[in-house]
Amino acid sequence: MTGPVAGDGAADVPRAHEVAVELLWLPGHVTAAREAADVLDAEERRRAAAFQDPVARERFVTSHVGLRLFLGAHLGTDPRTLVFTRQECGMPGCGRPHGRPAVAGRPEAHFSLSHAGDMALLALSSSPVGADIESEKLVRDGLERAGRRLHPDEQRALAALPTAVRAPAVLGCLVRKEAYLKGLGTGLAGGLGAHHVGLAERFAPAPAPRGPTDWVLRDVPVPEGYQAAVAVRHTDADGPCPVLRRTRHLTAAAQPS
Repeated sequence: MTGPVAGDGAADVPRAHEVAVELLWLPGHVTAAREAADVLDAEERRRAAAFQDPVARERFVTSHVGLRLFLGAHLGTDPRTLVFTRQECGMPGCGRPHGRPAVAGRPEAHFSLSHAGDMALLALSSSPVGADIESEKLVRDGLERAGRRLHPDEQRALAALPTAVRAPAVLGCLVRKEAYLKGLGTGLAGGLGAHHVGLAERFAPAPAPRGPTDWVLRDVPVPEGYQAAVAVRHTDADGPCPVLRRTRHLTAAAQPS
């Protein structure tokens, strides 16, 4: 992770058929994030100070500093000048400003941040996008209960799998579901069972049922013990289906493979 730099105008916003993603191993960037913490705005500093657990506070600061540096590099601007806003909620009839996060004045840039355990996932696209990463260790106890709340078609696909792989398959479905709901701007309030996103690619039946209309989901390769996915809004008129573009705007620290 590098410190804040003034933007040079060399924007690198992904095109309609791309999603830029970056994985951040948080323990490897704690020191650099402390040194660059002045990029955070007053609200981010307030939220960081509210954490009672110092490890949780470090993870929050590191992931949010990383997000600002990631966006600043892609948008060609000083990360300190980025102003974050919230779009309207994606739930029908709500309209309150707690939907997808956005960068004020940059309507061409859609981003998402997710962190779990020692990992953070950053995603940027020119279309609405959601990202989610989860730790198998942290969510293991709740997987069976969450699996029972999934879409009926997803539950049937899970039931057809060998028992030994069912838990990781549930998690793979859950990260796709949360990425999609974040992309919609509803978050989990949109309901785990209300939409069919399907199982992660390595668990999905062949041929796999089509996912949400006008959205494409992609599983993100991550270190062992984690699962991750992104969802990006895409229509046939947008051209080729979006592909992941792994970026290296943040200096890589040693991390698990």
